[in-house]
This record gives sequence, C-alpha cells and structure tokens, in this order.
Amino acid sequence: MLRNGLEPWHLLIVAIVIIVLFGSKKLPEAARGLGKSMRILKSEAKAMKDDDSAGDTVR
Repeated sequence: MLRNGLEPWHLLIVAIVIIVLFGSKKLPEAARGLGKSMRILKSEAKAMKDDDSAGDTVR
C-alpha cells in the first residue's frame, strides 16, 4: 500500500497548499529571506570552523 513516503503528486499538493495559504506575493519575499539566512548560517559555521582550527594550531 505505502511504497514510498512521498510521491510526486504529494509534493504537488503541498506546493498548492503553500501557495494558497501564503499567497503568490509573499513567497518570493520568504524565499529571499530564507536564502539570506542560509548564507549567514553558512558563513557563521565556516567562521566557527576556522576559529576551531586556528585555536588547535596555537596550542
């Protein structure tokens, strides 16, 4: 009965529900904000990794 967790039509239904709930005007703003926050997260994670490796070589 349940072969895979998600099939393509499941994703289509989820996309339609998201568009109906948030509207087409808010989606680009939300995607832009998500992209910006992902870039910040990536740069902060890289900075933490660089700090850890710099701290290891000093000791």
